[in-house]
Amino acid sequence: MLGVASLTTKALRTWLHGLPGVDQVGIEARAAALATRSIKTTSKAWAIDTAIGMIDLTTLEGADTPGKVRSLCAKAQLPDPSDLDTPQVAAVCVYGDMVGIAKEALGDSGIHVAAVATAFPSGRASLAVKLADTKDAVRAGADEIDMVIDRGAFLAGDYRLVFDQIAAVKEACARPGDAPDAHLKVILETGELATYDNVRRASWLAMLAGADFIKTSTGKVQPAATMPVTLLMLEAVRDWRELTGEIVGVKPAGGIRTSKDALRYLVMVSEIAGDDWLSPEWFRFGASSLLTDLLLQRQKLRTGAYSGADYVTID
Repeated sequence: MLGVASLTTKALRTWLHGLPGVDQVGIEARAAALATRSIKTTSKAWAIDTAIGMIDLTTLEGADTPGKVRSLCAKAQLPDPSDLDTPQVAAVCVYGDMVGIAKEALGDSGIHVAAVATAFPSGRASLAVKLADTKDAVRAGADEIDMVIDRGAFLAGDYRLVFDQIAAVKEACARPGDAPDAHLKVILETGELATYDNVRRASWLAMLAGADFIKTSTGKVQPAATMPVTLLMLEAVRDWRELTGEIVGVKPAGGIRTSKDALRYLVMVSEIAGDDWLSPEWFRFGASSLLTDLLLQRQKLRTGAYSGADYVTID
């Protein structure tokens, strides 16, 4: 593998374009085959609880208010008030100016606060602005930073610029002393990358630059998360671990709305990356509406009755 010191623009381009090409028909066929796998009834309850515990409950709207964020945090801690055994979600994801509100509302629950940064969702800003955005969120207490790559630079072949920006944002996630650094989740925005080969290259580029997680999408661009794209990213983190011994997480985000979808993703995680990734430490769902369906399915397993969508609140 390339050493950081040798990462000239030419060397980086040569290395990334030397990765094996993706067989489009093959990757889509394998994803489709995995989607047909079923989970036994005895395992379904575990799978639903696991999926709930992997959710980054998200609100990323210009109309977000402190009250809406507090309501979302309450939902994150107690997803189903009628069943106190329901797991908490993994994190609440908000804009940087809402981090302090979320941290206060979540208290010592153990739920992380993730902040989108770096001129989310477009990434169209100077590096100075991106770093200031990141540092503000880290100072406010963000446990995780979700950054977006410069897709324009990536598609133009300026891989070194993208690498340098990810590495700089990673440094901005550091905290002084013994305080834990914020984890960096790098959003590839796969719906704009055009080809599976680009998804593979962007995944490796993000990991080379220091990503703790690679994430499919902002949720603002369609297509967002898909099973073939997530499969490619799972292959990348699996191969990265074999090469370096380090585990990098994966987060599909956008368009995952049903329990059936979530369980298909869990099957794929186990089959492609391995069971070590079946943990919120290394796999997340970027979704909010997904939680509602998981709670309804959980209730059906628990009581035998299926409620309507108004059984659980949206936030």
